[in-house]
Amino acid sequence: MNSSPVLAVVGARVVPVEGEVIEDGTVLVREGRIAAVGPRAEVDVPAEAEVVDAAGGWLLPGLIDAHVHLGVWEEGEGWAGVDGNEATDPVMAAARAIDGINPREQGFDDALGAGVTTVNVNPGSANPIGGQAVALKTYGRSVDEMVLRNPSGVKAALGENPKRVYGDQQKTPSTRMGVALVMRKAFAAARSYQAKQAASDSPVDTDLVSETLVKVLEREIPWRQHCHRADDIATAIRLSEEFGYRLVLDHGTEAYLLADLVAEHEIPVLYGPMIVSRSKVEVRNRSPKAPGILDRAGVQVSIITDHPVVPIDHLVTQVALAVREGMDRDAALRSVTINPARVLGVEDRVGSLAVGKDADLAWWSGDPLDNQSRVLRTWIDGAEVYSYDAGTGTGTVRPR
Repeated sequence: MNSSPVLAVVGARVVPVEGEVIEDGTVLVREGRIAAVGPRAEVDVPAEAEVVDAAGGWLLPGLIDAHVHLGVWEEGEGWAGVDGNEATDPVMAAARAIDGINPREQGFDDALGAGVTTVNVNPGSANPIGGQAVALKTYGRSVDEMVLRNPSGVKAALGENPKRVYGDQQKTPSTRMGVALVMRKAFAAARSYQAKQAASDSPVDTDLVSETLVKVLEREIPWRQHCHRADDIATAIRLSEEFGYRLVLDHGTEAYLLADLVAEHEIPVLYGPMIVSRSKVEVRNRSPKAPGILDRAGVQVSIITDHPVVPIDHLVTQVALAVREGMDRDAALRSVTINPARVLGVEDRVGSLAVGKDADLAWWSGDPLDNQSRVLRTWIDGAEVYSYDAGTGTGTVRPR
């Protein structure tokens, strides 16, 4: 993406996320990276810079949603846009979300208008092992130029979804026992494959499933465990202890009931979606108080939309709801910035305003946790990709 060689956003209330808020601050950008962050009086803005006066506004890092199905569950497309679940085999570790993403889906534009600049696109939860997730920027002509990290984890599912999908087919798994068994067998096979590779002096026949799971066993990428109920969360922890991989709880609806245990094991929780009905047994105990409970227990919390379950432009709406229900405000902002960046392994590039990081910025008209505030401009890698015209009341995404 082409970006202005030098950009200076001046006069804003700068919220770096990691560091103190800067009143009347400046963020200086050179060639797509942040070159300086500080009070306006202390940052030297070169004469050739494009200067954006954000006086009265707030400047934040672009928000991050660590669990979406953007581009693989296209809104308004019906069956033709549904590419999130390869529900023909319980073990789909070798399937890759990147191969099913349409970067021109409307949801990507919605993300930009909401200041969301990074997402993690997951396969669905029909399979015990659903496939490889990918971390993306939310702007680009092709998915390949949007990639931050691929793969960013392997999606797996416990509970209702896989047992329903395969139980209806009269196949294994049809119970929670069966779902856990499928995972154990896959990891046992991956361990054998790993040992065979280590012991062999000649190339071993490629096994794409085991190759993927070896990356999990070697802690190169995390195991992204879809689970809601407390008993499924306990099973997720049990399996992670058995095989030694890095566990992330996706959804974690009842994780607050085991908050001390989750904190003890240092397991991040990606909580959400929050603005949904109690549509199935597993989510009947969902609570907007949960993120605050988990944070106070010492759990690293990220808030997610599960787009399109909750549209991605309501990510910050959920954050505001969590604050209203007791979550610390600073912790809530971290839950959609630096915390998900760490989960995705991209904290060196995004998640806070710091020198050397990508210039992914969102200029808000006011406090982003005030539902009357809106995003006025969004930049990715220092290039403006979204702008709002107050005169016409319309937002415009830069042509791809």
